[in-house]
Amino acid sequence: MPAFRTVRGMRDFLPQEAERMRHVEQVSRKLAQLYGYEEVITPVVELYNLLAAKSGEEIRERMYTFKDLGGRKVALRPEFTASVARLVATKMRNEPKPVKLFCVGSLYRYDEPQYGRFREFWQANYEFIGSSKPEADVEALILTKDLMDKLGLRDYWFKIGHVGILRGILSQEGVTEEQQNRIMQLLDKKLWEEALTVIRGSGASQNCLATLKKVFETKGKDFSQTLKRAEESVQDYEKAVAAVENLREILELTAESGVKLEVTIEAGFARGLEYYTGIIFETYVPEIEIALSGGGRYDKLIELFGGEPTPALGVAQGVDRIVLAMDKQRIPSKVARERRVVVIPVDEESRAKAIGLSSMLRGAGLSVEVEVMGRKVSKALSDADRKAVAHAVIVGPEELKEGKVVLRDMKKREQRVVKIKNLCEEILGSSK
Repeated sequence: MPAFRTVRGMRDFLPQEAERMRHVEQVSRKLAQLYGYEEVITPVVELYNLLAAKSGEEIRERMYTFKDLGGRKVALRPEFTASVARLVATKMRNEPKPVKLFCVGSLYRYDEPQYGRFREFWQANYEFIGSSKPEADVEALILTKDLMDKLGLRDYWFKIGHVGILRGILSQEGVTEEQQNRIMQLLDKKLWEEALTVIRGSGASQNCLATLKKVFETKGKDFSQTLKRAEESVQDYEKAVAAVENLREILELTAESGVKLEVTIEAGFARGLEYYTGIIFETYVPEIEIALSGGGRYDKLIELFGGEPTPALGVAQGVDRIVLAMDKQRIPSKVARERRVVVIPVDEESRAKAIGLSSMLRGAGLSVEVEVMGRKVSKALSDADRKAVAHAVIVGPEELKEGKVVLRDMKKREQRVVKIKNLCEEILGSSK
């Protein structure tokens, strides 16, 4: 028999790894509820044309595509936003605005597997549909900050830009949208010289090239000073100036709210997805070089999918990348283990009672396992200790005659005899 293994770029998650993934998902979901987002579930398989429409050249080339039995070209979703935009443009088109939607799950891209990058990966997505106001952009930033804080991440920072700065310059120079998309793809991959080659080939003026050079050099942690320099650099380009002013309004509003963000402004920042129209941002921690999350404004995507012209923005939180950052910073998942119990029958005659007690304890909301391996009590207790179980209930014939069992506190290594009718109360009381 061959030794089967996972497909390259795919992973198994063992119990502790899965627990950390689910912890991040649960915190993300709870945060969505706190901000008024409603969860939706979209299909893993979508029509290729939908996913390819504004995803960007690199993602189009990296999608898992195939023809179904009906001859339709379909693909595994490489990101969530296109699916959510389709949903809003069709089944939710008459919903009053704003519409705030949350989704979480696995995504697929045929990337070269490397540190922090896999072909199957997980994201938690927040999409804010219907508002063009800077307050909506501010919410996406603050929500991301809140998630990082709730997960215990330290020293994280935001890289922030505005796609309208570069596109405003290029549009005024007559660079086609197709060429702009190519340029953005190259800039996203830090291929500066290749991007400049495309810009020169588009017929852009020397003033444009000089302006772009200044823009790429304009970055800093003081958003006010950095944006002042950016505006001076692009003063000959009306739409680029408007983009700088929009970004300034968003960041000033954030600062005035009292929320403090660690930011680096990059006037020449670009992201690979073609649908962005406004602010774009990513978050980082010092321990790893890849972004933990990313998002931005996409005001034309829903209209592209047949809906009404609808402003929107979203942010994707990389679940597995966040887990990676938590591991690097040695942040434990705050998973409640104090309510875990093992029930151990001393002999065969006590088995039925042990099973019955386990059902009673589960009914009280406790996580309960029954010793089913026929091991001695000492061996069963050693296994429970290894699993970090909080309490062991030892069921023996002598105690049962009096309607009692032995309750052992695994952490304190203390045990006492308690009445069965008080067992749930005893365990729950000691778990507080």
